[in-house]
This record gives sequence, structure tokens and C-alpha cells, in this order.
Amino acid sequence: MKNRLKVLRAERNWTQADLATAVDVSRQTINAIEKGKFDPSLPLAFKFSRLFELPIEAIFFDDDDS
Repeated sequence: MKNRLKVLRAERNWTQADLATAVDVSRQTINAIEKGKFDPSLPLAFKFSRLFELPIEAIFFDDDDS
């Protein structure tokens, strides 16, 4: 699954550690999600959605989506 986390994080000048703290996960988890090596759980996806005030679909999308 692809995502826009790195872009959204950069727009706010947050480090991976800043984002990790905001959603209560490790920096390594953020790194893995940003690189597409790990798909977040649904509860974690909702945390990102609330934090960035965007629908989940605006943050995460299938590899096949345009």
C-alpha cells in the first residue's frame, strides 16, 4: 500500500520521531510505513486520519490507484 505520510509530515516540518510520538508508535514503525514495508492497522490509520484531518483514503491508497 502506498501512502502520503512522508509528504504530510514534511509539510509540517515534523521528524519521523515527532509523528511517531503523535500517534504513539516507534520511529521505526513510521519509517517502515513511509517506505511501504509495513501496512498500518486500521486503528493506526484512523489516528493518522484524525491527526492530519484527512480521510484515510487521502493518506493511504492501493498500488493500483492512480
